[in-house]
Amino acid sequence: MERTRLFETETHGGRAAYRLHAVTVAAGILLLLYYRATRVPAAGEGRAAWLGMLAAELWYAAYWVVTQSVRWSPVRRRPFRDRLAARHGERLPSVDIFVCTADPYSEPPSLVVSTILSLMAYNYPPEKLSVYLSDDGGSILTYYGMWEASLFAKHWLPFCKRYNIEPRSPAAYFSQSDGHQELCTPKEWSLIKDMFDEMTERIDTAVMSGKVPEEIKARQKGFHEWNQEITSKNHQPIVQILIDGKDQNAVDNEGNVLPTLVYMAREKRPQHHHNFKAGAMNALIRVSSVISNSPIIMNVDCDMYSNNNDAVRDALCFFLDEEMGHKIGFVQYPQNYNNLSKNDIYGNSLQVINEVEMGGMDSLGGPLYIGTGCFHRREILCGRKFTKDYQEDWNAGIKDKLQESIDETEEKAKSLAACTYEHGTQWGDEIGVKYGCAVEDVITGLAIHCRGWESVYNNPKKPAFMGVGPTTLAQTILQHKRWSEGNLSIFLSKYNVFLFGHGKTKLRHQMGYHIYGLWAPNSLATLYYVIIPSLALLKGTPLFPEITSPWIAPFVYVFCVKNMYSLYEALSSGDTLKGWWNGQRMWLVKRITSYLFGVLDNLRKLLGLSKMNFVVSPKVSDEDESKRYEKEIMEFGSSDPEYVIIGTITLLNLVCLLGGLSKVMKVGWNNIHLDALFPQLILCGMVVITSIPFYEAMFLRKDKGRIPFPVTLASIGFVMLALLPAIV
Repeated sequence: MERTRLFETETHGGRAAYRLHAVTVAAGILLLLYYRATRVPAAGEGRAAWLGMLAAELWYAAYWVVTQSVRWSPVRRRPFRDRLAARHGERLPSVDIFVCTADPYSEPPSLVVSTILSLMAYNYPPEKLSVYLSDDGGSILTYYGMWEASLFAKHWLPFCKRYNIEPRSPAAYFSQSDGHQELCTPKEWSLIKDMFDEMTERIDTAVMSGKVPEEIKARQKGFHEWNQEITSKNHQPIVQILIDGKDQNAVDNEGNVLPTLVYMAREKRPQHHHNFKAGAMNALIRVSSVISNSPIIMNVDCDMYSNNNDAVRDALCFFLDEEMGHKIGFVQYPQNYNNLSKNDIYGNSLQVINEVEMGGMDSLGGPLYIGTGCFHRREILCGRKFTKDYQEDWNAGIKDKLQESIDETEEKAKSLAACTYEHGTQWGDEIGVKYGCAVEDVITGLAIHCRGWESVYNNPKKPAFMGVGPTTLAQTILQHKRWSEGNLSIFLSKYNVFLFGHGKTKLRHQMGYHIYGLWAPNSLATLYYVIIPSLALLKGTPLFPEITSPWIAPFVYVFCVKNMYSLYEALSSGDTLKGWWNGQRMWLVKRITSYLFGVLDNLRKLLGLSKMNFVVSPKVSDEDESKRYEKEIMEFGSSDPEYVIIGTITLLNLVCLLGGLSKVMKVGWNNIHLDALFPQLILCGMVVITSIPFYEAMFLRKDKGRIPFPVTLASIGFVMLALLPAIV
């Protein structure tokens, strides 16, 4: 008798209509490319600019084809927890949860603590949960936060489970709830909230003062690991088991077992490269192997708290499915943010990626590994290849109880976190998370796919994880610079998916990976499109068909239909109309800043002029910045070179638009082929309309978040230089 599946796969509706749309857009693209290729003007009449337009449009066409790979047949997964419970009860595999942090000031310990507590409070047997924090800052302040969390957990976990509250991050829960809607009494709610507020105040006070009170240090042996000589880049390995979940005495205030809780700061020495987050993940894999050694490993960023109590059980529906489970190497959840403004002023929601593109990847062999919110089999992170007869023994190797004392186990774990441990081994190559790339997660997932494993994308209606998104333009540009730079470096390396995945993954799956690998080169075509047609407009050189020509039709059709479908995707994914418009503005901003710098940084690395580095995105903003963010006022405030680029492009288009309109008014519509310049007027005008917040920040705003005057002055200077050839 065939057993009931633990999950089902549903195909997105409306695919026939979408494919018809895609075919018509493809026909329009071919027609406009044919027009470009067969209407090249004579030398001296704008030939170079025309050929540049052809090159840019060829790039856009190729990239559009790549993006279709994930839109042709996306799927949606639906797990069945009730069937999992009926079949397995509480006989479920153990799970190790990894959290990484790097800096107590960019990633405050109070934020990390709420994430840790939310993960400890899963609706899952606590004796089968182990939570590990890797602190790459090696900070006593972060350790202090973890120690406070281990004490507060004895009150918080039973409170969560007694009343089945969500979310189980205390910071998120108390910010959303006033206690009146809960089953608990107001007195009990206030008691727990006061305990949390007092704990948070103690942690924040320690961070602000830069030290932990001496009376607290005396209460726990782990504090003695720190001395005056320790720095974030030079310290011995530190491993502290704050709660041993296998110890019968490790219970909450109601006598229930607590999950294991471990703090780790791997050894750092100036003469040894530490490989950033990938190195931290690999150290966690080894350290956890001598403490809990669970067959499932989940990792999240330190700001990504658990928002769904059953996310672990949902993930296990895929791994434990009798028909397909043995093929699944990892289960990826989407990255969601809880602090987006109403209309997503910086375009950070990732809604279309989450709702459309990742589901499309899922239909082709599985989503890429995005570095957070992911459940892996331990064996595949250790390099195991897929075989058809593979069957996992979910209980093999699990540490039921520490055989040695905690001190002995900690010492053994420290040796695995030493900076020299990996020398002469396959760690970072064939074993563990891969090294040598800013987006180590993507190449790690790619290697897993190329070893024959599939992955699954689970996007429940109630998000499994919620994190902190960028709240300033500078943070957004930095985040996307890192992503685009890392993904382009993959494209330019031996891990280029078309080469590395050849014969191992489907062609469309390879194309799906390159949607993100080719983010950065889009900057070059975009820069050309927002500069050259505008300058040509001012000079009176037409670069598009005349508005009365039938050849204008494919240009108009492709532009309109593509943007209409983009709007449809955004609205159907949960964005607002204004949010979509903000996304279009940020699409332009990211391409002329983040992605451009991603290209330049890769060129510098290829030329040996720079090495890979990793910058932690700050998770905090000052009070004035936060207020402007809530009001959806764009934040500048510094003289970063990115703002000079934005100012130059926007001012250039404004000047060219005004110059083009003045020509129309002076010489009339029927002179000097102004009908052929009309498309350039429209293109230039759209850039100007999109850029209104930038003009306000340069010329109208008086707050601290405006564009500084030196940036405006530099932008004006560059515009004048750009206009010289058009004027002369």
